[in-house]
Formats: sequence, structure tokens, C-alpha cells
Amino acid sequence: MKRKLIAAVGVAVMMASVAACSSDSGTKAGQDPKDRTGTLTVWLMNDAQSTWPEVVKAANDEFKKKYPKVDVKIQYQLWADKTKKLDAALSGDKFPDVVELGNTETMTYILNEALAPIKDEKKYANSDTWIKGLKDTCTYEGTLYCVPYYGGARVGIYNAEMFQKGAGVDKMPATEADLIKALDKVQAKYGKDDKAFSALYLPGRYWYAAMSYVSAYGGQIAKYDEGSKEWSSQLSTPEAQKGIQHFVDLVKKYNKADKTKDEQDHANVMANEKTAVLYGNAWEAGSVTDSEGNGNGELKGKIHPVVMPGPEGKPLPTFIGGSDLGVISKSKQQDLGEDWISIYTNEKNQEALTAKNTLPNNTKQLEVLKTKPETAPAANAVEGAWFTPIAPGWAAIEKKEILEQMLLQIIRGTSVADATKKADEEINALINEKS
Repeated sequence: MKRKLIAAVGVAVMMASVAACSSDSGTKAGQDPKDRTGTLTVWLMNDAQSTWPEVVKAANDEFKKKYPKVDVKIQYQLWADKTKKLDAALSGDKFPDVVELGNTETMTYILNEALAPIKDEKKYANSDTWIKGLKDTCTYEGTLYCVPYYGGARVGIYNAEMFQKGAGVDKMPATEADLIKALDKVQAKYGKDDKAFSALYLPGRYWYAAMSYVSAYGGQIAKYDEGSKEWSSQLSTPEAQKGIQHFVDLVKKYNKADKTKDEQDHANVMANEKTAVLYGNAWEAGSVTDSEGNGNGELKGKIHPVVMPGPEGKPLPTFIGGSDLGVISKSKQQDLGEDWISIYTNEKNQEALTAKNTLPNNTKQLEVLKTKPETAPAANAVEGAWFTPIAPGWAAIEKKEILEQMLLQIIRGTSVADATKKADEEINALINEKS
């Protein structure tokens, strides 16, 4: 199937809201960098603006020293509407030169030829020690199309005071068997007067958590066959079904709130002291206690990220989250975009991210975070993390919420066998299709 750039609905309307443009540098390749002119437009997510603005400034300052006549225009985006704006921009002639993408978004843009191939991987710092899961999200058929930016991992987040008062334990149990014993005691104490209290708050449609249990039992969402060159869904395999059943059993036993929700508000649930344990992104521990946001400042010192115990005495495998940076293939100044990314992700700037307790893009600089109590759970989990299938149709599968609907059906009474069989059929109809 011929690949096409993503077309957006209502381009004429959305283009008016896109505040980004790509400008020809007006110079020829091979010129002295000091003679280059033009504007380099970079789309970063608002996390960079709010959490590490000094890293952005340092990168821009260094870039300006090399290209004093090139203006760098940073435009911060919101996760909620970034892809809609980007799709609209790519269908016209006003688009960024460099864009940050969540690592589950990259494959769509790679398949639609929106990202330029990376010409020289070695020009990027620590490329030989990039975290494999992150590099995989940038790679298709052996070609690299983007650069890992930072990583993320899900961990257990627990209320130490509730465990001490409710279960008489001073720290999160290391095994799931011991965790369940403690959860039962915590539930008995705090759920006695509050029927909405959930010792472990696992929302029923939380597919990232469900697939972590699938991974724990050796299952996977889908697998690739080298012979047929096609993907096939694997949710109805015994291993996957066992993991899904384990997840659903925990939801039904401990979630005393609405079981049909997803995880979007689970940090607020903990902030409101309606749960003792979450399975979430490591940074969400800070959200729980952030009194300037929706958190509860009174919980500071009580909420901690920890390794989430999984089945069979092992840690629960985590989904590898994070972001990547790519150069738009329609850009007339791809070399400038590559240089900016190279500077922005250099060793010094990655070190600055680790100082913010953000997982860097490489295993070398990850080591320091393994020694800090607040980051060790995520840092130790990320190298062996699982990821969604790097398949042409995965974006369509997520858009249709096939995994969420499968879990919802099971929560409402459909058997795991029937629900996974249906999900396999729906996934197989989409997974090998290119946009």
C-alpha cells in the first residue's frame, strides 16, 4: 500500500490554529554554519517548558553559537491536541522542522513518511547505550527515524502511613503474596467506614496495567512472524489469558469505586486518601502531593514510589513510556534539525534531565538514578520493560480502544476466553494495515 502523509479532517479550519511554520534557511549545504540563515521551528511538549526550561535554553544558546544567524522558535504543545495540530500542519505548507512525539505515536508518522531517516546515529551522544526499548520505538525495518529523548516507567505508588497503621508494616511488601496480605488488612481498617476506599486502586479499563500482568506470565499483545512478515494478536494464548484474569481478579477484589473507569484520575484518588496503592508513572507520586495542582500537600513524606510486586515472586514488568524527537521529512533544513536535536540530547543536557529525576535516554546515565530511593524503582524497571507492537496498524487499534473494550467486557461478565478471542479478531483486522 502506498504510504501517504496523514490527512486531517477540516484542514482549513485547523490550519488557522497552527502557530508553526518551517522556513527555508536560504543557504546551500556546505556553507559555513555562521552564514546560515532562517528559522528553525521546534515543537516540544509543555513538560519541557514547565519542568526543564533551563535545558531548552542551554540547547538554544549552544545552537546559536554555531548558527548565530538562525533563529530557533520553540513552540510548546499540549498532549491533548498535539497530533491533531501536527496532522493539519503536515497536510499543508506550515509545519515544524523538529517535533517531539510520545513513543507510542512515532510509528504512525514513520509509516506515513512524515519523519526523515536519521542519517548518522553516531552524532548523537550515548547512541551506543540508548535504552533499547526507546530506540525500538524509533526504528522500522532496520532504519532509525527519530532520537530517544527521555524514558518513563510505571511503578507502585503507596501511602506508607496507611500501610503502617493498617497492616503494621513499615514498607511496601516485596512480593505480591505479602502485598495481598497487607492489602487485606489495610482494606479492613480503612474500608470499614469508607465503602469507596480501595486498598489497591486498579481501574478496570487500565490496559497498560493489564498488559503488564500479561507480560508477567510470559504473554504478549501480538507477535511478528518473519516468514509471513505479518503481525498476529496473541491475547487468547494461555499466557495472556492468565495475565488478564489475574488483573481482573485484582480489580474485582480491591477496587471499590467505579470499576469501568480508566487510570486518568487515579492520582487524584490517592490524593483524596481513597486508596493506599496505585500502579502508575513514577512522576505521579509527586502529583499526589502537589498542593499547587490537584494534589494533597498534607501527604508529603507519606507517598513513595516503589517496585510493584508481580506474580510468581517477581517485579511486575512495566510499559516503557517516554518521548522521541524527529525531523520532519518535508523540512528544507533537515541538517539544522538534526544538529539541534544532537545538542538538545547531548550528555550535559541528559544529565540535567536526570537531575530532575527524569529517566535519560541511555543506560550509562541511568545508573545514577538507580541509587536514589525516589527514582530507583523506575530506573531499574525501564531496561527490561515491554512495549506495544511496533506494527503498522497499532495506532488504529489504540484509537478504537480495543484493549479497553475487551477489559470492560470482562469486568461486566464476559469470560476471558470469549473477550480475548473477539479482541484477537479485531486486532488482526487492523494490525498489518498501513494508514
